Amino acid sequence: MVEDLKSTIRTETNRSGKLRIKENKWFTKPAAMEEVRQSSAWVARNSSHVTVDSSGIEKVVEKIKESIPKVEWDYEGIHYFDNGPLTVQYLFVLDTLNFCFWPDKDLNYDHLAKGLKEALLNDNSAFDADRLQKYTGPQLRELLKWPRPLPLEEERVRLLHEVGFELERSFEGMASKLVESCGKSAVKLVSLITRHFPGFRDHSVYKGHQVFFYKRAQIFASDLWGAFKGQGYGEFNDISSITMFADYIVPAVLQQLGVLKYSSTLASIIEASSEIGAGTEEEVELRACSIYAVEKMRELLSIKSGKQVLSVELDLWLWSVGVQCPSLQHHRTLSIYY
Repeated sequence: MVEDLKSTIRTETNRSGKLRIKENKWFTKPAAMEEVRQSSAWVARNSSHVTVDSSGIEKVVEKIKESIPKVEWDYEGIHYFDNGPLTVQYLFVLDTLNFCFWPDKDLNYDHLAKGLKEALLNDNSAFDADRLQKYTGPQLRELLKWPRPLPLEEERVRLLHEVGFELERSFEGMASKLVESCGKSAVKLVSLITRHFPGFRDHSVYKGHQVFFYKRAQIFASDLWGAFKGQGYGEFNDISSITMFADYIVPAVLQQLGVLKYSSTLASIIEASSEIGAGTEEEVELRACSIYAVEKMRELLSIKSGKQVLSVELDLWLWSVGVQCPSLQHHRTLSIYY
């Protein structure tokens, strides 16, 4: 996991003879994204079911180094955008609900993005904080024009309530106030989100070590950056700190590209479309090894191309490849995190 936090500790005995522990004032906790990188690297070094293939990384990098793929955010034209606070509110609601589509074979991310966009175009108060706290499952379905219960519908509704409540309590009901309070730092934004909104605290425990992912919190920062083209609400001076977003599409693409190798047992489970439990070694390895692999791809691409390469850009490219391949076999885990 994260490198053990090396705070310097000293002990004293107070007048009652009891031991007192004091932390030196220069102790600092790793930033949220360093927690993600370091803990994912630990998993990759200790994995039992997924291997990151360095030769596979080199082959992919050689193929794309001369023309690093760039995919425009909203290349499909499915998102709401008005260049203002309402777009920020839309994106935060979108990323609150952006998880676990696979149990309904007809449902995907596009349905969610377009459904929320149309709901907002029909009623620009649909995502007001007080209304978010009151939605029911059937009302959410109606909002999205979806004909049957959504996967993990109760959790989706609970998370909407949580977001509405905390936005109202701490940010005047507006996600734009949340973004403004981060001082143009994507890392601070992720930290603020995970501090205020429990449903975004995407982490697990692997072989006794805590592992951090923060997929939906990170993707909110990335969506802002992409939607506003790095300006206004999307201006972050540390967007390079954001990692890829550990979901179920990108690992499958990395495996097809030869970057990830699966054990025969794991490969059989995925090929059989069997469910993999949340928090199992296999699930954590699939996600963490994907983050580690994309970081290694980014580093090698930057060296070979002489240009800055962002993990968010690699993720969008890999994800767009995956969603255009209907036959792609991915792992199946019931999770609110992705």
